Amino acid sequence: MPAAGKRRALGQHFLRDVGVARAIVDLVSPTRQDLVLEIGPGEGALTALLASRAGVFLALEIDRELAERLAGRFDVRVADGRTFDYGSLSAPVGRVLVVGNLPYSVSKPILMRLSQAHGTITEMALMLQREVAERVAAGPGGKTYGSLSILTQLRWEVRQALRVPPGAFRPPPRVESVVLHLKARTAPAAGVDDEGRFRRVVLAAFSQRRKAVANAVAAGLKVSVLAARERLIRCGIDPTRRAETLSLADFARLAETADW
Repeated sequence: MPAAGKRRALGQHFLRDVGVARAIVDLVSPTRQDLVLEIGPGEGALTALLASRAGVFLALEIDRELAERLAGRFDVRVADGRTFDYGSLSAPVGRVLVVGNLPYSVSKPILMRLSQAHGTITEMALMLQREVAERVAAGPGGKTYGSLSILTQLRWEVRQALRVPPGAFRPPPRVESVVLHLKARTAPAAGVDDEGRFRRVVLAAFSQRRKAVANAVAAGLKVSVLAARERLIRCGIDPTRRAETLSLADFARLAETADW
């Protein structure tokens, strides 16, 4: 696939607004003690700003042609943000920071991969499609709250820091973008002994979000509805509630009630 075609397939839109670029960099405020990783530098709107303030700078770009344009001035690797080993990063003295304008079509798998590196990455500023960013930052009780919210917020403090209009990009996307500011928690937001089991329970609960949580969990984890109801009642959760009304702490208790 030609490079331009690959960019269209990824939903890549290049930041061109200098003021927005500076505001994004200021969210994480790199210093000479920090390692800064940029995901998807594209045409380099953020790259020089980040590299000039970091102790060590590295960029990941999946598009070989774009990577080659920047490689003469910066450390750029041709790599896929969905599979890169973020746990291998280490700062000279200070923090590991990640900044990126994530391609819309692959933002969720990249975000999940990054979230799992909470023991390595200190802080992130990530540009996402507004609807995705709202889901990541959402609290219980609304339609935007779901598994993406819970699985990210377990290990990260999340806030919507900047709203970016289509005109800040080339070509302008048809949607608004939001920059999320994420900080790694020193401890999980709720007591979870087995994060794999916690993840399975959360994904099951939202697999049929219009149904009562007991029915959704039963179907998703292949247990009887009766067993699911009993476990929910045991940890103080009404089995007729919907998953979107349960807090992160509720899911943590549910995940610890049995070997799902």
